[in-house]
Amino acid sequence: MDHVLGIDVSKDTLDLVLDQRFHRKVLNDMGGFQQIHQWLDSQNVDRVHACLEATGQYGDGVAEYLYEQKHLVSVVNPARIKRYGESKLHRNKNDKADAALIAEFCMKEKPACWKPLSNNMKHLRALVRRLSDLQTSRQQERNRFGSGEKDEWVLSDLQSHIHYLDDCIHNTTKAIHQFIDQNTSLKSQCDLLISIPGIGKLTAVRLLAEIGDISSFENAPQLAAFAGLNPRGFSSGSSVHKKTKISKQGRAFLRCILFMPAIVAQKHNPVIRQFCNRLADRNLPKMAIVVASMRKLLHLCFGVLKNQVPFDPNYGDQFNFAT
Repeated sequence: MDHVLGIDVSKDTLDLVLDQRFHRKVLNDMGGFQQIHQWLDSQNVDRVHACLEATGQYGDGVAEYLYEQKHLVSVVNPARIKRYGESKLHRNKNDKADAALIAEFCMKEKPACWKPLSNNMKHLRALVRRLSDLQTSRQQERNRFGSGEKDEWVLSDLQSHIHYLDDCIHNTTKAIHQFIDQNTSLKSQCDLLISIPGIGKLTAVRLLAEIGDISSFENAPQLAAFAGLNPRGFSSGSSVHKKTKISKQGRAFLRCILFMPAIVAQKHNPVIRQFCNRLADRNLPKMAIVVASMRKLLHLCFGVLKNQVPFDPNYGDQFNFAT
């Protein structure tokens, strides 16, 4: 049986709890990672199942280091850990207690193992997220420019900054397309996604960057849950029947990427159009139909990537696109 290592990640430090008994705190850097290796050796531990929460990029370093050292690693949605702690009535809230809770969750729930992205996928994701940051900054500056500001110096500076951001966006977009065109595997996957009506080249690139390795998902509903697009009902007995909503316990950026393509697909994608017509006949609200379109579109993305065939509405059932 593998030993269990719970890791509570912060920007500068890592709190570790081994087998829910032994605690250690190290720096969140290569020196700290090597201390983890030495500590495990001193405990006569050859392999652990390490578990940590998905906390942006702060946990990537230790996760990759442990993976390279042949340990099992699980990177878990923080909402799962939180709900598990609530179910166990855990009251203490500090780094050591959090690491112990993660270790207990790992031991009882045995979460799926994680593997790092390829270097190509890491670079693509970095480029895509950089582009998103630049576009957000440009929109903020444009909003300031049109907010009623009267000072000429400020207006001139805003305009200069917007021009600078436009150049950065152009260069980053160009770098993304060049990188895709130079990578046979990524270009093939991108072409598969573009075959789906409603998805353009830049959207396809963004989806690839956020989805990562499609083989890590067993089915389309699992991918929808990863994006937080899985439906979440709430009913109890005969009197409590709240409106069903999406969970939102997943990648918000992935949902953002799918929003406009789903609206376009409602008109130009025959599978999505028929699906939306059925929902409209049931008098569902417009926004509920858009969200359902986003989920359906993500199912189609899973289908073409998993089966490595372009989209064809006549073969949707045969290739199990939407399941």
